Formats: sequence, C-alpha cells, structure tokens
Amino acid sequence: MSEHGDRTPFLGLAVAIVAISTGAILVEVSEAPSAVTAFYRVLFTTLPLLPIAAWRYREEFRLIRRRDLAFATLSGVALALHFASWFESLEWTSVAASVTLVQSQPLFVALGAWLLLSEYLNRRMVGGILVAVTGIATMSMGDFLGGVLVGPNPLLGNALALFGALMAAGYVLAGRSLRQRVSLIPYVVVVYSVCTVCLLVISLLQGGQLTGYPPREWLIFLGLAAGPGLLGHTVINWTLAHLESSVVSVSMLGEPVGATILAFVFLTEVPTAYTALGGIIVLAGIALTTVERERQQGEQ
Repeated sequence: MSEHGDRTPFLGLAVAIVAISTGAILVEVSEAPSAVTAFYRVLFTTLPLLPIAAWRYREEFRLIRRRDLAFATLSGVALALHFASWFESLEWTSVAASVTLVQSQPLFVALGAWLLLSEYLNRRMVGGILVAVTGIATMSMGDFLGGVLVGPNPLLGNALALFGALMAAGYVLAGRSLRQRVSLIPYVVVVYSVCTVCLLVISLLQGGQLTGYPPREWLIFLGLAAGPGLLGHTVINWTLAHLESSVVSVSMLGEPVGATILAFVFLTEVPTAYTALGGIIVLAGIALTTVERERQQGEQ
C-alpha cells in the first residue's frame, strides 16, 4: 500500500497508463512525418519546464560537470533515436506489435547493466529474457507464416520498434548514475533539449515540413506532450515516491494492452492471432525479468 494509506497513487498510476496508451494512437492518426511528430512532442514537453529551470535551478546548471553533461547529451541522443524509430515503426506495423516491442526495453536494460555495469544476471532473469525473445519471434515471423499481415511491412516495423526499445534502454542506462548527482528538472531539461535538437536535425535531413499544418495536427502534437508526456510519464515519476518500483514497472506493461484496445476502438485495427499470442509471451517475459531484477536490487 502507498505511504499515504489511500488509493491515490494507484489511481494516479492508472491515469498515467491510460495517458501513455494514447501515444501510439495519436501518432497513427497524425498525417505529419513521424520525425516531425516526435520533434513537436518533445519540444512541447520541454518548453513548460524552461521557465522553472531558469528560475529555480540556475545555479545547479552551472555546477554540472563536463562528464555529467556528456552523459546527459548521450542520453538525449538515445532518447531522440528511440522516438524517431518507434514513431516510424507505427507506419509499418500494427499498434499492438509496435507498442509491445518498444516496451521490451527492460530486457535491454538488464542485458546492458550486466555487460556494462557488471550487474548480476540470474537464471530467472535469463529465463524471462528467453521467454520474451520467443514471443518476439512468434510475433514477427508468425504473421508471415500465417499469411495475414497488419501494416505495409511488419518485419521492418517490428525491427524499428525493437531498435526503439534498445535506444530507450540506452537512455535509461546513460542517465542512471547521472540522476544520483543531478536533480530531476536540470537533468530532464538538458536531456529533452538535446533530444529536441536531434529530432529537429533528423526531421530536416528527411525533408520534413515543420510548419503549415492544420489545427488538427497541432492539437495532436500538443496532445502527445500533454497526455503521454506530462500526464503519463510525469505522473509515473510521482508514483515512484509512493509505490514500490516493481509495481510501477510491471504496471507499465499495461500500455500495450491499452494501446491495442484503443487501436481496435478508434482505428478498427485487429491484431492477428500471432501478434496477440506473441505479445502475451513478450509481456510475460518482460514481467518476469522486471520483477526479478527489482527483487535483486532490493536485496543489495
């Protein structure tokens, strides 16, 4: 139970999961290039933070060391590549497959922590990773074998979503030690600013149009920032102060379920049997790996 002795953090977590579940749907209905959509999502998430950072954290920005700034920059680049590849994946594969696969980032975090940070990877974690890999193979290859495809090129879309998960893991690992020395607002302002610039460069290199969109598109951009950005991930960060991290981490697996339901309701997109089966296996593997990793860290 939460520190407050009430259900408010659980309610906040539920609201946050619904909010982040809308992200893929908003990207799917947007007619702007995926990189442009990602650019405006991060830009509109960052802008409200700048006055707060300038007013309350000016001195802390001056004290950030060059090494820490380098890691924050690396984290921002990884986050930009995460958004760019995941948003693009939604052009090629189903919402269900894309969101499930991009949510596999805890698997890459566990592997990266083992390879780069010498963290222990026990049998249950390895088992969870293998279960998830089995689900990924079922999801990615089953549709081709079954002859029923959702999306112009599901294999490409699935690969982009997996790359997005890998980049999300890089973002987490790069910022992990940094967050122990730099408070939240200065950290996210630097990371989001770098991410915004990178997405701007990607958009320009792809020839993306930055202006001239109808009001509907601007509402989608703002919705991505307000919903998945502020109501979603911001509230999730708040719940971490009141709920066990394992509860929050596993609850995040509700995003693929919520996004799949919303895609069915608003886009009449029905996942294939292989996508549904593979998705269930992937989520089971992620849950096993996440719970075991949180348990292991709690014992240290």
